[in-house]
Amino acid sequence: MNLKGKTILITGGASGIGFEAAKQFLEIGAKVIVTGRNQDKLNDAKKRFPNLTVIKSDVSKAEDAKALFKKVSELGGIDILYNNAGVGVPPMNLGIPNEKHIENAAYEMEVNYLGVIRLNNLFLEMLNSKKDAAIINTTSILSYVPSLTEATYSATKTALAFYTKSLREHLRIIKSNIKIFELLPPVVDTEMTAARTDKKITPAELVKALISGLQKDQYTIRVGDSKIIYFLHRFFPKLAFGLVNPKNSEQSLKK
Repeated sequence: MNLKGKTILITGGASGIGFEAAKQFLEIGAKVIVTGRNQDKLNDAKKRFPNLTVIKSDVSKAEDAKALFKKVSELGGIDILYNNAGVGVPPMNLGIPNEKHIENAAYEMEVNYLGVIRLNNLFLEMLNSKKDAAIINTTSILSYVPSLTEATYSATKTALAFYTKSLREHLRIIKSNIKIFELLPPVVDTEMTAARTDKKITPAELVKALISGLQKDQYTIRVGDSKIIYFLHRFFPKLAFGLVNPKNSEQSLKK
């Protein structure tokens, strides 16, 4: 896929992976629109890269999604929708009753899964009108093996992975020209993982691999340890589970 000249909408694009993606897409000649919930972060992103178009929007809110679609349409539309926005909650022991369990699960599901479907439904017709269009969904290494400390987050990413594969096939059957990409990051060094001490890759490394995969029409883009865990979970599931969930993760649930 040729990315130069394409207009790309990145959700959660004011910081972390989304901001790095905006930076690298601009560098190769794409036009970039980023969204986020934090206006200060959006303002900072715009200050650092004046060519960015920034729009405040929360993917978990239906009214925000509709308003975003209207603004993007007024700007001339997009060629690529990059569903990057995601949230995670602090570790909790699901074996101990807590009112926060359902609240946290609903929050993560609303942003990480339902928010993606909401935006895809809004933008599919627009993307179908383009000769070379794409949707990028960010799942996770945890869509293969669940994390004990990120149980509902893992569940949302697994749901999104299955949805992504199904959407790709549905569009193939109806002969749509929209390409569906799945990005599977390992642990990435962002604000969300700041407290973690395990192995991480930088957002720059992840986005570089993403762009390479897009340019090669590689629809499933596994990066770093995601490649290893993909293999291990198929043939050595217990080993894969142990690598994702070392003993110190069990200790964190007891605190």
